[in-house]
Amino acid sequence: MNVYFSKSLVLLMSSLTSLVALLACQAGEAPAQSTPLPSAQTSAQATAQAEAYIWKMPEGFPKPKIPADNPMTIAKVDLGRHLFYDKRLSLDQSQSCASCHLQSKAFSDGLRVPTGVTGVAHPRNSMALFNLAYNPTLTWNNHQLTQLETQMLLPLFGETPPEMAMTGLENELFKRLREQPLYQQKFKAAFPQDQDPFTLLRLTQALASFERSMISANSAYDRYVYAEDDSAISLSAKRGEALFFSETTECFHCHGGFNFTDSSSHTGNAFTERPFHNTGLYNLGGTGAYPADNTGLYELTHLPEDMGRFRAPSLRNIELTAPYMHDGSIATLEDVIEHYAAGGRTIRSGPYAGVGSTNPYKSGFVKGFKLTEQEKADLIAFLKSLTDHSFIQDPALSDPFAQSLK
Repeated sequence: MNVYFSKSLVLLMSSLTSLVALLACQAGEAPAQSTPLPSAQTSAQATAQAEAYIWKMPEGFPKPKIPADNPMTIAKVDLGRHLFYDKRLSLDQSQSCASCHLQSKAFSDGLRVPTGVTGVAHPRNSMALFNLAYNPTLTWNNHQLTQLETQMLLPLFGETPPEMAMTGLENELFKRLREQPLYQQKFKAAFPQDQDPFTLLRLTQALASFERSMISANSAYDRYVYAEDDSAISLSAKRGEALFFSETTECFHCHGGFNFTDSSSHTGNAFTERPFHNTGLYNLGGTGAYPADNTGLYELTHLPEDMGRFRAPSLRNIELTAPYMHDGSIATLEDVIEHYAAGGRTIRSGPYAGVGSTNPYKSGFVKGFKLTEQEKADLIAFLKSLTDHSFIQDPALSDPFAQSLK
């Protein structure tokens, strides 16, 4: 079981204030319009007035690192939950954050790729949302987005492609929210120290707080590990566990640690890693190239070795989050195992034809393996033991508008 706890990474957080100001400027809002962060003394007094958030996780589960300038409170999480499910945050009020992140699917959407309010499809699959408080990076291919507070600006105001498409409509956004008595009460409760809490900074802080509250730590495998309940998973899943953490499959190298990813951070970390990997999914023309709209980390760095490198997502709740890979191009867990068993995907015809196993930039851990049909079934049984059914049924994470008119 030592491998399960083997990864130890730390998050070196950049300044929230400067990042929000930078991206807010790109979104069309002058930093001077945002309410400045309160002084440490004022912040401490305000936090004391708000009820602190209580984490729900098993004993021994790591505690997340929370930004000092955005402490968790019940009121802030509650406000963020309402905003997450509110379609007023999109251009035509037809989509909310939850439109692409469904609780029943561990906050993924079951689609190959999502479509924004303007009808333009996103090139990448909607990532599942859970245990985000532990993520040192937050998207498939951007190593610079390290804070939930700033990441939220992309779906709100990003233009390539547009998702919620609110660029230039910040005043309209807050007009919509101010008009709701519900939000008059909830913004003030979440930020009692602010004369006017209806600012982009406070909105993103509340959304980030709700997203950090999405803790998934009650799968059958968690009960097996943390509660030491030997009967929590099947014999097949135990055999699959041994395969997963073996040098035969090499799975644990990119999906190890308590969160089943090599990209995790918590209060006990000593250092941070932000790894990205090429899994041999494509090899256009035999040159190592990936489709032009999905080149991975290369899109930002333009370094040849970064072609096709993406962040390894957590495998928690993996049973619920099909289709798989950054572009949703693999339909089932069985197909995912076949992909890795082959050491990369072969596409025999069409514009993406190529032998992924010979991609020159492919990770050394993707080297292929042979499993019997029983071993494949065991590995899938183990992966399914990572499903947290209580997480997808948790009323604290559900749509607060479900029983009322939106």
